Amino acid sequence: MRQKGRITLAAVVALSALAGVAGASPPPSLRREPGRIVVRDGVTQPVFSYADAVRETVYVQSSIDGDGDQQLDLLATDIIRPAATEGNDLEVPVIYEQSPYYQSNGRGNEAEIKAEEDGDWIPTVFPLYYDNYFVPRGYAVVLQDMPGTRNSEGCMVLGGEAEELAAKATIDWLNGRGKAFTATGEEVVADWSTGHVGMIGKSYDGSVANGAATTGVEGLETIVPIGAIDRWYDYHLNNGAQYVNAYTTPGLFSFVIDQPPGDDEERGRDWVENTFTENSTCTARGGEIVAKAADPQADYNEFWDERDYLKDADKVEASVFVVHGLNDWNVKPNNYVQWWQALQRHDVPRKIWLSQTGHVDPFDFRRKEWVRTLHRWFDYWLHGIDNGIMDEPIATIERGADRWKTYRSWPDRRARKVRLFLAPARKKLPGTFSLRRPKKDVMVFQDDPEQEESQMVASPMQASENRLIFLTKKLRKKVRVSGTVKVDIRAAVDQVDTNLTALLVDYGKAKRVSGGAEGIRTLQRESCHGQSTEDDDACYLVTEKVVTEGPLEIVSRGWLDARHRDSLREGEPMVPGEKYRFRWEIFGDDYVFGKGHRLAIVIAGSDPDWTIPDETHAAINVQIRRSQVVIPVVGGRGRLRL
Repeated sequence: MRQKGRITLAAVVALSALAGVAGASPPPSLRREPGRIVVRDGVTQPVFSYADAVRETVYVQSSIDGDGDQQLDLLATDIIRPAATEGNDLEVPVIYEQSPYYQSNGRGNEAEIKAEEDGDWIPTVFPLYYDNYFVPRGYAVVLQDMPGTRNSEGCMVLGGEAEELAAKATIDWLNGRGKAFTATGEEVVADWSTGHVGMIGKSYDGSVANGAATTGVEGLETIVPIGAIDRWYDYHLNNGAQYVNAYTTPGLFSFVIDQPPGDDEERGRDWVENTFTENSTCTARGGEIVAKAADPQADYNEFWDERDYLKDADKVEASVFVVHGLNDWNVKPNNYVQWWQALQRHDVPRKIWLSQTGHVDPFDFRRKEWVRTLHRWFDYWLHGIDNGIMDEPIATIERGADRWKTYRSWPDRRARKVRLFLAPARKKLPGTFSLRRPKKDVMVFQDDPEQEESQMVASPMQASENRLIFLTKKLRKKVRVSGTVKVDIRAAVDQVDTNLTALLVDYGKAKRVSGGAEGIRTLQRESCHGQSTEDDDACYLVTEKVVTEGPLEIVSRGWLDARHRDSLREGEPMVPGEKYRFRWEIFGDDYVFGKGHRLAIVIAGSDPDWTIPDETHAAINVQIRRSQVVIPVVGGRGRLRL
């Protein structure tokens, strides 16, 4: 694996710190030794006062004029850093997040927003715990309003290039290569910054971090994308099948950009008048973006290409710590799988956490261990402390509620691609698997656009006219599937188009983390992580996993619009009755089927729970002799009972 040389701080206050950092030299890229950073047991210590920290707002100059006012956009950038950095006595690395949510939706489980009280536009409340925890340990925390939101100029672009360029401009400024100004117009330099920057964020914010990394900007040492998007097409569509819930994104997008700044009434009126009137540039561009995101043709085009971070993964120089929920059906699992595979191909230093929750920050599903791990990660990549974190297993996966295991690879290197032919009924099973081509040629089902997933997976021992189901025998031992299941069927359809759904299902009674409320519930007690002030405390409500017992679980899903069977770029209608090959993936997972359970693949038409249903009511004639699935099974096919 490619890995940047790691170093340690040459100047530490406490002699006891030397045990954790001995034997390394300072990084060549550090402009000078930061000084007065205390390291003990391989991690930085909270020796700086949070209450006395410098809080300031600067306006970083972007490289584009997104709102068309003939001036480069200025990006509102709120900074909190140790007081010792004032006067250039101390230089510190930066934890940086860019977000559209600092005013409307808020950040974290408690939806914190930026808040200020004295009219100077400098927040007295910085959302989340990063500032409370890391500033005392010798970091600056930079929270930037996304272009076109809150106090930043420009227009919101839904994952477009303006967000990446905003991040690049900010990192350039933190490295002495860009410009920023105070509210009164004086140019200001980041002489307190070492130039080492780590980006972090959940959901949209983490997606910006992914995009920023693909610029290859010097100084971005690491990113921590949590439940993040790697290609915006895949947030809205899957192989041409349009998500039902993706339509909430344009709605949310419109809601976010229509929020005037909350600093004071006068600024709010100016914002509405100059930026979001009926004829404003941003409103017009926002309408175009919403229309393109909801284009019924569902083709991958130039609009989506601009919002595709995968294609530029070869430019990533930063290390990457991926965090994602295996049951995240907001930012679907293919987003982290594809991104991880691209990072692996380009030998990017990386680490991954996979939880049983949905769209949840690790601070809310494994708090204590997450803060400890993130601390060590940032210390390693931003302070250069050789604490051994990169020598530890690359993958950490939640097996059941709060039961975690570590692995040296993901997907597991021991996983073997087991190729199984779809086979007809045998004994009590309505559909089975075979290692050889079955003699029977055709199995037929009809698309029912109103059939919900609960109906698709109900009564597995019975045949249904609206789905095909293929099951193993009861498993004699546990079976772990690690990676992506691939579906490859040959079929004739009696319509010009249809949707296709594939589900990986576990039939067997077990206690599992529930998908309701994203798998967690919020309790009424708090835990504290960092220092507090009267305005901004470091304490947050604790959560616990929601566990339910049931007879089955839909492990993962995948969809295909038949028009896009050969290409995402241009859909092609079918000729009714002709035979076609349909190939698509069930999203990657890492799942253990219990002893006595059955592994199943369900093939159906429209899935109205997740995708906009096709209304053709097509009949699909599947040639099972030429249809198969490939399942990555740890230990190989001998683990299965067919």
